[in-house]
Amino acid sequence: MNSIELFKKNAPELLDEVYKQSAKTAILDSSSLLVKAGANANEIVVPKLDMDGLADFSRNSGYTDGDVNFTNETVKFNYERGRKLKTDVIDNEETGGVILANLSSEFLRTKVVPEVDAVRFAQYASIVGISLATAISYATGKEVLTALSAAYDKMTDDEVPEEDRHLFITSTLIGLARDVDTTTSKEILAKFASINTVPKARFYTAIELNDGVAEGEKIGGYKKALTGKELNFEIIHKPALMQYTKHAKMKVFVPEEDQDGDNYKVLYRIYGLNDVYENKVAGIYVSHKA
Repeated sequence: MNSIELFKKNAPELLDEVYKQSAKTAILDSSSLLVKAGANANEIVVPKLDMDGLADFSRNSGYTDGDVNFTNETVKFNYERGRKLKTDVIDNEETGGVILANLSSEFLRTKVVPEVDAVRFAQYASIVGISLATAISYATGKEVLTALSAAYDKMTDDEVPEEDRHLFITSTLIGLARDVDTTTSKEILAKFASINTVPKARFYTAIELNDGVAEGEKIGGYKKALTGKELNFEIIHKPALMQYTKHAKMKVFVPEEDQDGDNYKVLYRIYGLNDVYENKVAGIYVSHKA
């Protein structure tokens, strides 16, 4: 088996491994068992369950009837991106195959994953109805812990289940919080199902995606939107999310298949959904700088 065939065979496992290790939001992925295809190609159907509350119990007639409503909510996929990369066969040979061997994993790790995370954090921060802290820049660990405690209590008051709450926070702020080495600080941090440090470049309330075509946007990727603010932290209750990637594939073509040149070509496309259940917006708490 040559190196290209081996690459093609191992690509799916490689991509999945790099994604899970590098994407901060991978921990929030929804189970594919909970979704099904919609009537149209760009839609997905997700289940919603609602029911009536308690009623009076009668010693004579017994229980009061109530309704259980199970409905399917149809939502549209809201994230679709792709890119075609190519490298000359001679360049690849002169580097001992290093270019092709590292291209896919480096592209995923340095370009795809940061954008996927940035898109998700910005999307969740923009949802109407979520809990939003007063804009502030925290200066001390005590301030950070106080803010986290207030956020946790707010979600509890809003009846968000305490299990499966995940904290996403900058390395600077979690460092300040951990430097306050007290029983109280440890108790606050221990409440979260996971604590995930997020690079600042992925952590904004709003971003803009470069189209890869227009002048100034040809390099692709993303940038902070003019209206975007730097995030301090996001607390996310995983069951509140509809985070589902329907398609994330990489295809490789050898020079013999290149009709326009003598290149190896790598094509990558990702298509998915990043949203919140409309009846679970309390499961998102956001703090950002002024």
